[in-house]
Amino acid sequence: MDRVQKAIELFQSGYNCSQSVIGAFCDEFGMDFDTAMKVSEGFGGGMGRMRLTCGAVSGMFMLVGLKYSKAQGGDTETRTKIYETVQKMANEFEKTNGSIVCGDLLGMNRPKDNGAVPTPRTEGFYKKRPCIGCVEDCASLVEKYLLIK
Repeated sequence: MDRVQKAIELFQSGYNCSQSVIGAFCDEFGMDFDTAMKVSEGFGGGMGRMRLTCGAVSGMFMLVGLKYSKAQGGDTETRTKIYETVQKMANEFEKTNGSIVCGDLLGMNRPKDNGAVPTPRTEGFYKKRPCIGCVEDCASLVEKYLLIK
């Protein structure tokens, strides 16, 4: 299965950017699809459509935790590995896209009025937004950094 293509297809079928990235890989890291969709939904649109950290990037970071975390408080060795991996992936995404901040990527500020309402997915939505490319780039980075056998 081509997981990068799966991430793109999830986005095109209506899942947000964060859900699309984590959804394409969640089974690889021991999380069921429904739980992945629930836990990642609030990260879309740069965290609840606030245009902060790109949702696709946030989904990618969640997968780093699923891959490496031992879920033990105070485990600084594991946390260091996770933080190093997150920083490498973020830096590579930023080199390609110019930022990891949703508002920068979209060229838009945080919506002032009715900012919590998602933008309808129209043909125009896909034409003027780089979101599919961000989902694709994050899924590719997950393959590169986390699917290392």
